[in-house]
Amino acid sequence: MKTAVKTTALTKKFGTKTAVDKIDLEIYEGEIFGLLGVNGAGKTTTIRMLTGLSAVTDGEAVVFGLDVKKDMQKIKSLINVSTQETAVAGNLTVKENLEFIAKIYDIPKDAMQTRVKDIITSLGLDEVEKQKAKTLSGGWQRRLSIAMALITDPKLIFLDEPTLGLDVLARRELWKVVTGLKGKVTIVLTTHYMEEVEALCDRIAVMANGKIMAVDTAEKLKEQTGKNTLEDAFIEIVEKGGTQK
Repeated sequence: MKTAVKTTALTKKFGTKTAVDKIDLEIYEGEIFGLLGVNGAGKTTTIRMLTGLSAVTDGEAVVFGLDVKKDMQKIKSLINVSTQETAVAGNLTVKENLEFIAKIYDIPKDAMQTRVKDIITSLGLDEVEKQKAKTLSGGWQRRLSIAMALITDPKLIFLDEPTLGLDVLARRELWKVVTGLKGKVTIVLTTHYMEEVEALCDRIAVMANGKIMAVDTAEKLKEQTGKNTLEDAFIEIVEKGGTQK
C-alpha cells in the first residue's frame, strides 16, 4: 500500500507544555483513518501540523512524499479540511457556495462547472442545490461543507467531527456520503462517536497525553484489550495513557 501520511517522532510544544509527543504514524492512500482521543489528547494539534496551521517543533511529517516543513504550499494543493464549524456562506445557494470556493482556488470556469455538477450529484445535493445554505438543516450543511472541501479534488481530506450535533438519521445519511468516498480520497476522521468509527474507519489511532497509544482496526483493539465494545477498549487504552477524565 502507498503511504499518504508518515510522521516520525512528530512533536509540538507550547512553551513547557508538550501537546504532541514524538508520534510515529502511517496513513495509507485511500483508507478512512480514525484519529481518536479525549479532548486535549493532541488530535487537533496533530492535524494543524499536517495542514500547515501550526509549525512543527521537532520530528518529521511527510504528506504524499512532501515535507511539511519545506513543501507546505505544494501539500496544500493536495489536501483540504472540513471543520466542525461549517464555513458555508448562508446567503449563497448550495451551488453558489461551491462555485465561490472553486473561484478562490482559480479553477477554470469550464472545469468549475463540470466539477460543481459532479460533486452535487455524487454527494446527493441535487434536491437542495438552489436553496440558500442558511435554510438547510444541520445535516445538509455538513454535507455541503464536505462538498466544499472536495471541490479542489484533494487527495487527502480531514473531517473534523463531521456529524457533531446531528440527529441519528442525519448522521447515518452522512455516513453514506463518507463511505461513498472510500478509495477515491484518503480520509482522516476525528469523532467521539464510537459507532461511527466502527462503521467508517479502516484503522484507528488512539491518542492520549499527546502520544499514540494504539493503532489498529476496531476488532483488533477489542481483542487486544479483551473488551467487547470499542468504547470499553478505547477507555482502557486511554486510561493507560494517563488521561482518565
